[in-house]
Amino acid sequence: MIDDDGYRPNVGIVICNRQGQVMWARRFGQHSWQFPQGGINPGESAEQAMYRELFEEVGLSRKDVRILASTRNWLRYKLPKRLVRWDTKPVCIGQKQKWFLLQLVSGDAEINMQTCRRPEFDGWTVS
Repeated sequence: MIDDDGYRPNVGIVICNRQGQVMWARRFGQHSWQFPQGGINPGESAEQAMYRELFEEVGLSRKDVRILASTRNWLRYKLPKRLVRWDTKPVCIGQKQKWFLLQLVSGDAEINMQTCRRPEFDGWTVS
């Protein structure tokens, strides 16, 4: 789903534990790390997308976390021109994101990167 301005709606998720450390997830088969994130489906709110992505990417459900904060407005970024696929319609020039800060209220043992057929991540750490 791309909006009229060419941005793909997306949610980003920062998960912290009781010690205030944040979780970083390692991209599957790579040496790159990031926070969980993903697109918003048609008819889905940002919060609904966040809970769906939370389960798909790290195996956590609503009962495992508490929302501490979220961005009020969309944060936008443009893709470098060389990465824009001009031959697809609609053209996506970047993403607009809403970010959520969550506190993990269950234990680390609940984190499971293998909840879908094609996992995004294969490891995690806190810092």
